[in-house]
Amino acid sequence: MRTAQAVAWKEIQVYFGNPMAYIVGLIFLAVTGFFFVLDLGDPFPEASLSNFYQGATIILILLAPALTMRLLAEEQKLGTIELLLTSPVRDWEVIIGKYLASLVFLLSMIMLTLYYPLLLFIFADPDPGPIYSGYLGLILYGSAALSIGILTSTLTSNQIVAFVVSAGVLLLLFFANTGAGVVGGFWATLVNEVGMNSHFGDFSRGVIDTKHIFYFLSVTAFFLFLSIRALESRRWR
Repeated sequence: MRTAQAVAWKEIQVYFGNPMAYIVGLIFLAVTGFFFVLDLGDPFPEASLSNFYQGATIILILLAPALTMRLLAEEQKLGTIELLLTSPVRDWEVIIGKYLASLVFLLSMIMLTLYYPLLLFIFADPDPGPIYSGYLGLILYGSAALSIGILTSTLTSNQIVAFVVSAGVLLLLFFANTGAGVVGGFWATLVNEVGMNSHFGDFSRGVIDTKHIFYFLSVTAFFLFLSIRALESRRWR
């Protein structure tokens, strides 16, 4: 595990040493801030973060691929992946280390949004339950989205391709519940259960269901497993 930590620390330094990271953070805060104040113009604004949570999940469709597209695609393009694979580092340590680095950066950006609920508690009397559960759901959603981005970055040496494919998969999972209303019957239930957005809704309403937690953790583990297998397959090429 120490090796995975070393890989993660190296990538964290790259993230926070790159000016682009701060630009992405500012864009994330600006867009989520727009969703936060979206209802303030109403005559009777609601003291909640429901719009912020829904907006943040939309942003993650682009943000997660942007954070992960270079992690392994760049290594393959520069040829340093061969050096990495021949070093005393296991494949799973490479994937987990790079995933943890992207997760740390994402969590740091989410932490910057904590002043939204702080403003609510200062100027209003919100229900804390939906706020806490909403942040939990947002972290789980982001974790799953990053794992999908890691897989696409492992499968190609082109960062743009990794970004587009990852964003496409996340879009399909986001709108899966919309498609469920079209197919109907058993397939509607199946498609709805596969979609990420249908599992996030309860978190934003203050409901913590172990089924939804298990779903996001399973998606994360599944795509990380596929990433490890994809990296292992390079040894046989």
